[in-house]
Amino acid sequence: MVPHSPGSMHLLDDDYLGQAGHMLSKVSTWNFDIFLFDRLTNGNSLVTLMCHLFNVYDLVHHFQLDMVKLHRFLGMVQEDYHSQNPYHNAVHAADVTQAMYCYLKETKLAEQLSPLDIFLGLMAAAAHDVDHPGVNQPFLIKTRHHLASLYQNTSVLESHHWRSTVGMLRESGLLSHLPPDMSQDIEQQLGSLILATDISRQNEFLLSFREHLDLQDLDLQLASHRHFILQIALKCADVCNPCRVWELSHQWSERVCEEFYRQGDLERKFELEISPLCDQQTDSVPAIQIGFISYIVEPLFEEWHRFTEASPLSQTMMGHLHKNKARWTRLRYAQGQSDTQDEETELEGRRDGDIP
Repeated sequence: MVPHSPGSMHLLDDDYLGQAGHMLSKVSTWNFDIFLFDRLTNGNSLVTLMCHLFNVYDLVHHFQLDMVKLHRFLGMVQEDYHSQNPYHNAVHAADVTQAMYCYLKETKLAEQLSPLDIFLGLMAAAAHDVDHPGVNQPFLIKTRHHLASLYQNTSVLESHHWRSTVGMLRESGLLSHLPPDMSQDIEQQLGSLILATDISRQNEFLLSFREHLDLQDLDLQLASHRHFILQIALKCADVCNPCRVWELSHQWSERVCEEFYRQGDLERKFELEISPLCDQQTDSVPAIQIGFISYIVEPLFEEWHRFTEASPLSQTMMGHLHKNKARWTRLRYAQGQSDTQDEETELEGRRDGDIP
């Protein structure tokens, strides 16, 4: 399914037009500034973006959606993100949705995808982290959070994001006009997509993706294979920050580390063992980012690069990824030099009696 250029953005209120409207005309570009877009839409980036993309793909007409119910559902999703989270908030959801749109437009995919595939891909991207508490699964388990026991310590957050999404779909009545078996199928497929973002399942998906590419047996005529590629696309969109231009990428890096450090501060306060990457004293932003790129992002995007047959977008992303990794490496080295100098100054001061 190939997107068209909408003549009128009839899903959006007139007051959003202007700079935000101009930005939406470039929503398929990889250097799209979601932070600026969120400011221009007064914090409504997710709702505004989703309405626009539903219009681009004519999904409202195709699925005979009720406009009032669609706005209600999207508003509920956006509101259910925690704006106080530095990273896992509605702007992250909008950023992942914009990345997903870029991936859905890839030549390898665009001609093969059905309206249902597009609908599922965009909906899963928008809702994939809804009601995220700003702490990770191990924190929920060791603090005996009710969600951990509800989901038996397995894909706790992702299960919650999915079930929350299903609850909002039902409360809004967005799919109530569809046959029950179709709405149930949509709910299940959304679950399968959202659960794929569990980082603990990274190797499972990566190995499967690599095997398909090695065997060259992906057949996008098959609904099951298209669903698998949507899972991979969502995983890529979820961790694509290091593949963005530095000006955007480093903002996300600072935000995610700030969220980690806040968890570490909570753990220190409750006298719990501080989780990996969450100790601001020992885990620097450059070190966290280099590890994240090396172990999670690079392996995944190298396979995506193979899948897209080195598309222009994939080449752009890989270029940013390598530059950003090199920049974090330089920053870590400079930080190491600075720390060494600080220690030497402190030792000098102690020797001279200046520092107790």
